[in-house]
Amino acid sequence: MSKLVDARGLSCPQPVIKTLNAIKTADTSEIVVLVDTDTAKENVIRAAKSESWDEIDIKEEDGAYRITIRK
Repeated sequence: MSKLVDARGLSCPQPVIKTLNAIKTADTSEIVVLVDTDTAKENVIRAAKSESWDEIDIKEEDGAYRITIRK
C-alpha cells in the first residue's frame, strides 16, 4: 500500500518538505505525491531522487499531478 502526500495548493518549498518528511517516515516503499504546479512537480522529483527514490509514474489529472515514487 502506498502513502499519500497531498501538497496541492502549497507553494514551494512546502511540497518538497512534505515529501521529504514522508520519505523519512515511510513504512512503505511507494509514495504518491499530489501537486498542482510544474515547479512543485520538478522539485518533488528532484528531492526524491536526492534521497535515492525513483519517480515511476506521473499522471496529470484534474489540473494536478499525481507523482508516484518508489524506493
